[in-house]
Amino acid sequence: MHPAAPHHLPFFIPGADGSDTLMVVMGVFLVATVLWVGNLYLRLHSLPERMAHRTHKLQFEIVAVLGLISLFTHMHIFWIAGLLLAMIDLPDFGTPIRSIAGSVERIAGAGPDAPDAVAAAEPKSKISDQFGVKTAEREKVRGHA
Repeated sequence: MHPAAPHHLPFFIPGADGSDTLMVVMGVFLVATVLWVGNLYLRLHSLPERMAHRTHKLQFEIVAVLGLISLFTHMHIFWIAGLLLAMIDLPDFGTPIRSIAGSVERIAGAGPDAPDAVAAAEPKSKISDQFGVKTAEREKVRGHA
């Protein structure tokens, strides 16, 4: 050892063998920080999609597409639109209308579970006897409707 060299060096000075402890620690810290910030960014970015999915919104697919568009184009207006759309509760008009349409089909006898649809699927020998109505009478009623 050289007489002018200090006997104790601080930990951030590289050793004679080339090992640099501070560089290794800072490298691990940098990688961990980049992964943490990336995870935070992606979780924040998917916030509208998670909100719409958690509340079972009808517009979930639209919110998801807006999130993807904003992710790939870096236009934040799409993310804001998705966030607002995830917060709004749109009324469900489709279910009541489908129910009304199904009821009207059942009343008119045109639905899949109507007697005529069942009779068409059965052989001809059972048609005249079904529900106690003869085939000619059924044809007359169908022609009237």
